[in-house]
Amino acid sequence: MLKAVIFDDEYIVTQGLRMMVDWSRYGIELAGTAADGLSALQMVRELQPDIVMTDIRMPGLTGLQLIEEIAKEMPDTACIVFSGFNEFEYIRKALKLGVIDYLDKPITLEKIDEAISRTIARIGYQQEHTQLKTQVAANKEALLEKATLDLLLLGAEAIPAWRLAYGEAEAKQVIGITILAATGKPDPLLEDHPSYRMVSFPYGKEWIMAVFHSKLPADELWEQLTVLSPQMQETVGSGQTYADLAEAGASLKEAVRALRYAVFLEEKGWTRFEPAEESLPKGLNEREEEIVFCMRTGNKEGLLRQLEEYKHWTEAERLSPELVEQEVLKLAYIGYQVAMEAGGEARTLVPHRELGEMSSRDRMFEWLREQMELLHNFMREDKHAAKHNAVEKALAFIEKHYLESFTLQEVAEHVGMNATYLSLLFKEKVGTSYIKYVTKLRMEQAKMLLHKGMLVNDVSKKVGYYNYRHFTELFKKYAGVTPGQFREGHVGGKTHEQAQEVEEHE
Repeated sequence: MLKAVIFDDEYIVTQGLRMMVDWSRYGIELAGTAADGLSALQMVRELQPDIVMTDIRMPGLTGLQLIEEIAKEMPDTACIVFSGFNEFEYIRKALKLGVIDYLDKPITLEKIDEAISRTIARIGYQQEHTQLKTQVAANKEALLEKATLDLLLLGAEAIPAWRLAYGEAEAKQVIGITILAATGKPDPLLEDHPSYRMVSFPYGKEWIMAVFHSKLPADELWEQLTVLSPQMQETVGSGQTYADLAEAGASLKEAVRALRYAVFLEEKGWTRFEPAEESLPKGLNEREEEIVFCMRTGNKEGLLRQLEEYKHWTEAERLSPELVEQEVLKLAYIGYQVAMEAGGEARTLVPHRELGEMSSRDRMFEWLREQMELLHNFMREDKHAAKHNAVEKALAFIEKHYLESFTLQEVAEHVGMNATYLSLLFKEKVGTSYIKYVTKLRMEQAKMLLHKGMLVNDVSKKVGYYNYRHFTELFKKYAGVTPGQFREGHVGGKTHEQAQEVEEHE
């Protein structure tokens, strides 16, 4: 039901319209009346009516002044003006303000009926127009999400449809793409920036964010991720940035892979595994990626299950013995290379000739299962020595350089191990992830420096953070207060308000 109000300083007008008009017949509730402009404005703000009927001349605020305020605050409200002064200037101003109707006094039931009918029709049109615009916008957004997903899955062949959904003019400005994958819709969510536009949508169990860049390198994106990361309750993994949109699928795979390892390490916020030189074949399919993940994380049950599912896949696809042999050899090679990530020496695989002499699919996969179990056991047994040596070496490196800016990849190169595998070993031995460990060292050092009275910006750089906002967010998450508040709490005993002023000044 629509809501209407009547404003007039003549009591006979407001009461006459209240009593004589059957408002319910129009689907309208008469919510209130007022005799002056100021009371009328207050009533409009409180009741948020759909229809306002007002006299032009009233004490406090004139009807025209009232309509001006309504137009600013509630532009969708329909206004009807009536007056005993038949002057063209009043009519011109009223129409310029967008009133629906202008009625001369005396007001008759016939005039009111016509005005209300026209107003209801106008409101209905506006509502339909608004709904239509909302539906068009929603459909446009849905089409863009669908086109973006097709781009990630199909590559080059989906680019024309994506350009159409994205907007031909805007698409011409896109010079790169980065994909982010999250465990759920991040809060706070990344926002568009003059240098990039985001298209985000759910994809299976993940939340996907496709970032289309109009400027590279993507420094603004990394800065925003860095600053928002400490506030996020979801885990976010990022792929690499590609200049060719046809490579969007590769960025998606990298983002999902980074996300999966971050979840295993129980990391919240943004985690990026820096790209490293790996001996694994490029373009692994989902089954092969699953096998790699199970081996790296020591999940023997999952590994054997994946091998069995791979066997069933070859049966369903009715692959020839030659193709089965190729697939089995590829998996064996992948397993061997994953085992080598630990820096050790695994046993030599059965020669290719011997595998080729096996006549059945079952025998080939039986051989593969034996090889993978041996490699898994080798990794488990070798972990004790490798874990101790590599992690101890990594800890020594971190202890020496934690006040500098360095990456996990640099630490991995120092110890001679794959970065992903090192991060898994580190978590297993130390009990916390590499990122959390380094952050704790830096935050404790920062607390000591702040305690001595060093300026916040100087402390940020001193402990390896050249992004002041990122340091502030990390410190607040770690210590419960901002660096400025912590510093002032230990230097001079200033109040909380003074601490905030000092921090803002710094």
